[in-house]
Amino acid sequence: MGIMTAQKVAQFYDQFKEIDVTFTKDMIQVTGLVTEQVHLKCGSDFWPCVLYATSFQSAKIVANIKSGLLGKLQQANNLVSLRLCFKNTENEANPVTFFVASRVVGTMPYKNSEEVSMMTLQFTQRPPDDLIEIIGRILDANVNSSKRRDERILLTTESQRRLKLLSKESAAFIQGVPRRCILRELSFSSAKLIMMGVAKFLVDKETALRFDFDDPRESFLVKGKFVRSESVEGKKEMIALAMEYDETQIPMGYKIRINEYLNTTRADNRNPSGEGEIIADTPSA
Repeated sequence: MGIMTAQKVAQFYDQFKEIDVTFTKDMIQVTGLVTEQVHLKCGSDFWPCVLYATSFQSAKIVANIKSGLLGKLQQANNLVSLRLCFKNTENEANPVTFFVASRVVGTMPYKNSEEVSMMTLQFTQRPPDDLIEIIGRILDANVNSSKRRDERILLTTESQRRLKLLSKESAAFIQGVPRRCILRELSFSSAKLIMMGVAKFLVDKETALRFDFDDPRESFLVKGKFVRSESVEGKKEMIALAMEYDETQIPMGYKIRINEYLNTTRADNRNPSGEGEIIADTPSA
């Protein structure tokens, strides 16, 4: 986790406090949730549970009720603490662990089970800043992936460093076959690359483009298709291709990488050095 200012944490809380995030497999991966370390604390006892969804005001968990949990809740007037644990990318040996003070305000059978219940927890105070930061980064990336979808990042030495992109050399998997390419521009919704080939055999082809990032080390395959092409001056065997992503399959981790770069870079066209330039118009090949 990076260091986030108190002002930014407060902004995330005010902007997103009522929005629920469901913990799908992708969400567990991108947040680094350590699922086996999620527990419900009631009194002095701990019960393992599954985090189903959370906002900054409430959460839904799934727990086994045949272990005496309901009786304990009654004794404690439904007051509990939700123990959450997330991987720490800066120090893997010390995960980020904290408790969120809560009250159980509703229970219902989970998928008609007599042994497992879905419980709704209402937080009794603002959750720890760690939770606001982890969830806020995701929600902020989701919002900006729509608002700033066409802001293109020209890949220079400086922008590559700030993106923590390992290399501009990558691979485009066309019908499952990897083809070497060089990345030129990125955005939330598209990319521009250069590769060897013939335009008429590539435009309209579905592809998957690989991105390798560092700190932490992550790789993403972003699916989409080539929509335009143009020749590369002085290199007849090379073509420049514009790829539009399938927006239903863009990995959340990729969105976060682009969002954090844009948030730390002035979004205008005036950049005297030309390094890390953002081009805020509709993508073209």
